[in-house]
Amino acid sequence: MNIAAADPTADPAAALFPRQQALLTSLADQDRYRRLIPRAGHDFSSNDYLGLAASDEMRAAAMAALQRGVPVGAGGSRLLRGNDSEHHQLEEEAAAFFGSEAALFMGGGFNANVAIFATLPQRGDLVLYDDLIHASVREGMRLGRAETQNFAHNDVADAARVISDWRAAGGIGQVWIAVEAVYSMDGDLAPLTELMALADASGGVLVVDEAHATGLFGPQGRGLAHDIAHRPNVISLHTCGKALGASGALICAPKVLIDMLINKGRIFIFATAPSPLNAALVRASLALLQQDASRIDRAWEVIDHAHAEAARLCGLTGFACQILPVITGGDARTMQLASDLQALGYDIRGIRPPTVPAGTSRLRVSITLNTSKSVVTEMFTDLAQVLERRP
Repeated sequence: MNIAAADPTADPAAALFPRQQALLTSLADQDRYRRLIPRAGHDFSSNDYLGLAASDEMRAAAMAALQRGVPVGAGGSRLLRGNDSEHHQLEEEAAAFFGSEAALFMGGGFNANVAIFATLPQRGDLVLYDDLIHASVREGMRLGRAETQNFAHNDVADAARVISDWRAAGGIGQVWIAVEAVYSMDGDLAPLTELMALADASGGVLVVDEAHATGLFGPQGRGLAHDIAHRPNVISLHTCGKALGASGALICAPKVLIDMLINKGRIFIFATAPSPLNAALVRASLALLQQDASRIDRAWEVIDHAHAEAARLCGLTGFACQILPVITGGDARTMQLASDLQALGYDIRGIRPPTVPAGTSRLRVSITLNTSKSVVTEMFTDLAQVLERRP
């Protein structure tokens, strides 16, 4: 679309913002225009893996917290009046639960990753990141002072090669290796044992984003890095808005790094503190995981059922967790498939570039305790027919 072709009669603001209008039109032409649509139908798109977000247990926890006087809002940053006892109690309990020396509660996983990578690696260091690392890590690196290089997805040998080449070229700083425990769009798992060995051998720090592992993997949902989280060269990030059913994020790390974030992390220093009520809710969800692991067991029963039905009904295999990517290729086909499934009553969303690499547009099927085994079977039955109808 020509920039000058924006039609002010369709949208008067378009004449004032022709470049923005042109960019949006270009996205629409590529079938990459994003819209906010309301939730509807059976849940195959959320990250509420344990079904806690709307649970009776979390409602009761919210009511109990309000009754004991927990504030709804913080009223300021943590370094001013916004520092509440609920924040401190959550951080102490989270550090003990996830096995780290200390923890810091942030407003969300995006903010937490930005804080880590904009603050902790220093000038002269190297941040080595997996090709499929989350956008929040990339944003943190952009704001940071360290050099950055990528390595092939889940390829530890390639990561080692990059470090070796960097050292040979004169790199003398610390290496920070950034990975996700479970990759949010591909649903595969990071080789943490090998990555930990590489971090040790290179004098580096392993930073593990546990966003999609927390609550499902490890003893009582402690994550895939639970057995290394105590190490002085490990940082683990646990988001609270997915399996934990609330919102926010917990950075778990050695105390010296937590203190660094408190003193130098601009996104922490200058942000209003997370709601103390939300901190109370995260405390409640962590307590639920420790008191009763049956919810995790039930979630895995549904996940295993989904893997079996995907193979039986659609010939789809190779899944490792609750995230089942159905690669469809073209952007237009992906969105049409998603629309077809939504019309049948399934909330399944299409994922397109730049969220995923070009040519790998997909349906991201997410399995949660919000959906029964019978509905999972019905969905894959319908998915098989939709895929056949739109080759």
